[in-house]
Amino acid sequence: MNIKSLLLGSAAALIAVSGARAADAVVVAEPEPAEYVKICDVYGAGYFYIPGTETCLRIGGYVRYDIGVGEFGSVNGTEGPDRLDGSRQQTYRKNARADVKIFTGSETELGSLKTYSEFEFNFGNSQGNPFARQKGGQLDSAWISLGGFLIGYTDSVFASWTGFAGNVINDSVIAYGAQDGTNQINYTFDAGNGFSAVLSLEEGRGSYSQYRAPGQDWVVDDNTVDSYVPHVVGGVKYTQGWGSISGVAAYNSDYEEWSGKVRLDVKATSELSLFAMAGYGTDDHIDRNFYKPWGGNWAVWGGASYKLNEKTSINGQVSYDEDKNLVIAANVNYEIVPGFKVIPEVDYNRAANYDRVGNHTNNDSFVSGVVRFQRSF
Repeated sequence: MNIKSLLLGSAAALIAVSGARAADAVVVAEPEPAEYVKICDVYGAGYFYIPGTETCLRIGGYVRYDIGVGEFGSVNGTEGPDRLDGSRQQTYRKNARADVKIFTGSETELGSLKTYSEFEFNFGNSQGNPFARQKGGQLDSAWISLGGFLIGYTDSVFASWTGFAGNVINDSVIAYGAQDGTNQINYTFDAGNGFSAVLSLEEGRGSYSQYRAPGQDWVVDDNTVDSYVPHVVGGVKYTQGWGSISGVAAYNSDYEEWSGKVRLDVKATSELSLFAMAGYGTDDHIDRNFYKPWGGNWAVWGGASYKLNEKTSINGQVSYDEDKNLVIAANVNYEIVPGFKVIPEVDYNRAANYDRVGNHTNNDSFVSGVVRFQRSF
């Protein structure tokens, strides 16, 4: 009995000691699962979910460097005083740009909620004085859209709805619409069968130095709304596999002027695409305005793009206005490696400007060139 009691007592002691040691053991916490960035394919390539949210984010942009040569007065030329004798001589016209774009998107019960912001930072010289450096940053776009509504700052619908112009660097020497962005509220209706329409209320922006009538001196006209009455822009578009046809009209409430454009895009073959665009605007109270920046009442633009292979395309554009300004541009767009392009372009422009009392000056013709290097991401 004594031996049995001793064994039972020893076993109880061992159990007690083991329990005490187990209570004192260090417990290593399980590592928290890593939260990896998830790809978001709802809005296209490049989007990812912001961790902890249902919002998709994309960051893109490009870095660009342009080198232009040509006479002063040409599209790409500049000249300045010689360092030694002060005589006028030509030099390079250059500009470096860094562009950053930020996209967001998420789905709500009212439709897609999206934002877009774009910032440009430039450093280059001016056409009139190559020694005066133009540098600085600016906001290019900042808008919010929900469903079909958009509110914020971006290109005027009058310029963007018809697709700007051709695939050349100097596509807007004869301007096809507002050259500055504007605050706006717009609504786009998409029928889902290729038909769409847009209505935009815009603030306007920018100024144009011009004369009001022959015999009057030049004036500078601001195109920002001067009352609670906004500028009004409306457009329609029909898109199919063969291409598209679109039209847009604008009312400038400051000067009570009307402008309009129509455009036809045709995919002639899988390699060849063509476009033609025509604009008309009134000039009862002002020669040029935010929605009719071309000379005279009418202007036309036309161009073509031909894809030689996966890396190379050839592009051309011709534009002409009632004031007999003519611009012809042609380039080769070559992708050296994915995301990096070099674009050499040759431009011809014939300028038909007004003097200070509203008379035509002699037409001057120029040939110039530019080479663009661009890395997009």
